[in-house]
Amino acid sequence: MAKSMIQRRQDAERERIEAYSVTLRRVSRAPRPTPDFERALDEARRGLAGLAIRDGALWRPKLKTRDPARLRLAAARHLYARYPVSAALEAIWLDRSGLDANEIALRMAWYVAVAGGNSLYKAGANAFLSRKEVHCFLNVTGDFSFNEAFWLAIARSYTDDPGLAARLARTKIARTPRGELVFWREVTRFFCGHPASKEEIDDLCDYIGAMHQRDAAYSLKGRTLGSLRRQMSEWHRDIAAIERIEAMRRRAAGRAPPTAGLRSQRRAWDGSLLEDWEWQPSGKEAKAHGERFFVRQLKTTEDLVAESRAMHHCVSMYAAKCIAGNASIWVLRRTALGKIERLLTIELDPQNRAVQVRGFGNRLASLDERKIIERWAKARGVMLRA
Repeated sequence: MAKSMIQRRQDAERERIEAYSVTLRRVSRAPRPTPDFERALDEARRGLAGLAIRDGALWRPKLKTRDPARLRLAAARHLYARYPVSAALEAIWLDRSGLDANEIALRMAWYVAVAGGNSLYKAGANAFLSRKEVHCFLNVTGDFSFNEAFWLAIARSYTDDPGLAARLARTKIARTPRGELVFWREVTRFFCGHPASKEEIDDLCDYIGAMHQRDAAYSLKGRTLGSLRRQMSEWHRDIAAIERIEAMRRRAAGRAPPTAGLRSQRRAWDGSLLEDWEWQPSGKEAKAHGERFFVRQLKTTEDLVAESRAMHHCVSMYAAKCIAGNASIWVLRRTALGKIERLLTIELDPQNRAVQVRGFGNRLASLDERKIIERWAKARGVMLRA
């Protein structure tokens, strides 16, 4: 049955009102939730039971913020603070990203001790900082994170220049593991005595950190800023050489059968099937107590480049031959009195014939060294040149 004119108008008006309501719901802002004060109190109490100096039920915050981090900080101030503390200490209530549970617990405990008027030194900071450094840490002003304030305090114990200390605190030193505090203290002391720009210190810290990771006994004693710069440049050249060799190895791996894949991922090649060799002279022949000699094969990119750098020759250029199986590189070492001495680098062809035998700077083998490699050659079936 056909609708009358009035009915059609009424239907059109209802449709218009419904469309308007849908549009209004789409563009209208959702009602803001009320601040969750109870949650903020619970988060501030977590792990700190029994340390509050005020009852959370008496907290009457006049806060309009809904930000959980700012609410958590306000709750912590109410529960624990008799005195104001630095922003570096309060930051633990605002952002905990990247921190493990132990670090979070430590920073919260430090906040509670300082905010309550207790001695931070006695509250555990004495495991890391001196009394002078604790005092400086507590009085840091400015936009410094917890770690930056920590290292600023350490730097201030080695220099009277606040600008230099602040510059050091903003370098990569502030991001080093606290478990390596003793080593990085030495680095901080070094740069307090040898000032440099933040950018250069960051670059040098990359090199210093790599050397420390390679050798736990690495130290900056006796070094200068100039010597570190030269060594860092050599290190960068070594990295570039490793990358070139790795590119060759990856290309070779792409042509290799699938079974070679696992070994190729370890920056290594199969090398010769000959076994390494070791010899200890008799008491009459030995020139030092516990003297012994050994010959071993280099089968990794890093070892080959390190040998090239230490012996001042171009053995790293032979990486392509090693990867392709057309050569193997061997080294003769002498160890005595706890020290290892590099003597010779030896190149063998696939038939185990010695193609080259060279020492430091491409020198020829000495008579004594020649006698030792003759022993090795006889034991392993290697053919030496006359």
